[in-house]
Amino acid sequence: MRVSGVGRGQRTASRELPWDQDIHPGSPELSEQHQTATLDERYGRTPARKRRSRLFAIVAAIAVVVVFGAWVIWAGLDQSDRGLDQDVIGYEVLSEHSTVVHSQVSVDPGVEAKCAVQVLDKSYSIVGWKEITVPASEQRSRSISTQVTTTTRGVTGLIHDCWIP
Repeated sequence: MRVSGVGRGQRTASRELPWDQDIHPGSPELSEQHQTATLDERYGRTPARKRRSRLFAIVAAIAVVVVFGAWVIWAGLDQSDRGLDQDVIGYEVLSEHSTVVHSQVSVDPGVEAKCAVQVLDKSYSIVGWKEITVPASEQRSRSISTQVTTTTRGVTGLIHDCWIP
């Protein structure tokens, strides 16, 4: 019970009720810890929420590391054609329906490779396609000339892709 002065010489007794602190959060009777705890609860800054946020951050970091590791394995370490290279030396248009593509394929000695050779027309449409086998050899580089049958006159020939079967 607290005694307070209302006017001149008058004293009345007033009781401090428990809900008064909730109504007047800035009152000096509230401790600093209680004010901080009340604000933290009001705005969602509880210890449980901090733990959830930290757990989410850890799980997200682990997921990023796993995805990056999978990409490294897929993009770099799992390549079976590391020593494979191809270059087009030139091409000859023999007729409306035939083009010869001259190329050089470099692959490890003793390894067989396959290549897809294509011929394009003036609008860059594929008018001829042929899959060839580059036989195994003791030499790393092999020169190959491939005659490709075309549907219309081709204007360029190239190797689309090579791979080790």
